[in-house]
Amino acid sequence: MENRKGRTITEKILGAHAGRGVRAGEFAIVSVDQLLGTDGSAPMAIDLFDAMGFKAVHEGSRIAFSCDHYAPATSARIAALHEKMRRFAEANGIALFRVGEGIGHQRMIEDGRIRPGTIVAGADSHCVTYGALNAFGVGIGASDLAGAMATGKIWLKVPHTLRIVLTGKLTPPAQAKDIILELLRRLRADGADYLALEFSGDGIASLGLEERIVIANMATEAGAKAALFAFDEITRSFLGERSVADCSPVAPDTQAHYIDTLTIELAKITPRLALPHHVDAVVPVGEAAGRPVDMVFIGTCTGGRACDIRDALAVIRKAGRIAPGVELVITPASRAELELLIADGSLGELTALGAVLTTPGCGACCGTSGAIPRDGATVISTGNRNFKGRMGAPKAEIFLASPAACGAAAATGRISEPSAVSPNGRIA
Repeated sequence: MENRKGRTITEKILGAHAGRGVRAGEFAIVSVDQLLGTDGSAPMAIDLFDAMGFKAVHEGSRIAFSCDHYAPATSARIAALHEKMRRFAEANGIALFRVGEGIGHQRMIEDGRIRPGTIVAGADSHCVTYGALNAFGVGIGASDLAGAMATGKIWLKVPHTLRIVLTGKLTPPAQAKDIILELLRRLRADGADYLALEFSGDGIASLGLEERIVIANMATEAGAKAALFAFDEITRSFLGERSVADCSPVAPDTQAHYIDTLTIELAKITPRLALPHHVDAVVPVGEAAGRPVDMVFIGTCTGGRACDIRDALAVIRKAGRIAPGVELVITPASRAELELLIADGSLGELTALGAVLTTPGCGACCGTSGAIPRDGATVISTGNRNFKGRMGAPKAEIFLASPAACGAAAATGRISEPSAVSPNGRIA
């Protein structure tokens, strides 16, 4: 009976790369199509690569290094790590995303390295992002990265799949961030441990690729091993704009086996936020409304694209100001996204209002560079994590919310419903 069951997207992709049919629960050695190392993992992987006695990488053109967590370098030690990455990349034909180019995940997508049906592994937990493009994106450790650079393969246990059915359409000002926050509320931070999430339903057609990226990106906060969307015309169009034509989309079989199915009605989603210090402590924005904020951070691989920054600006524009005493920090996900904001005037408008622009990259998200808040500060962020010390200040309190909700906080100086913002930052 087992052999007659259909397969999930995950089982199909992993099976194709293992050279045999695989089922959830089995262990498999699979070939990888792309690898990513960041300045938080690649230097260690290089040391391990040498310690294991490897002399050459398997295929340098399938590997990328990104200087994004410490951008620019925050010390001579970090600068030396960047130089180590540069030398190894140059010697082995590896692509290097230099300081200022942006976050590795964003650059991998921009470069057309993420294709449907592929396996993309990287020494960073947010590699799950690539599932938005119908790829199996998976985070690995530095030692696995070292081995994969040498062999072109990784081993893993084939995860079981939880199906997430999205129905209907969002009603503004609700955004994609609110969808994933609602999912985290339901699943909790450990509710998808070592599961692949497979998104389906008619609601997907109403979500652009950038919105799917937000959802896939934060699936790891529930413990997910991967988070995959089916391929459709929206995917095809997005890839076509990046000159990616040769791809092998993967769809689940009709009789695919799922451990469970969870349905989210998009029309019922309202603006939400995650309370300090837990990503799954999710409540409607209204429950925290009125809380004064010190810093608003718009950036990260979750919420730092030009569309996110424009969404925040649209709310700020209603007030015509950034509230006195609020530090609004803008960290674009990549140089390309920054250039879009320059071209359409959004960046000039924000800086004229007093926003602080920092180098494209991870910025303050992980507290290693950028605008780190003071202890005791209240921060609202478009990022993906808010545990104690996440942004470099152990006593700061971090709320996670959508770009629109972050824009509302910047305009009013307090947590507010995006729809309630009116001229001069008053709350309707």
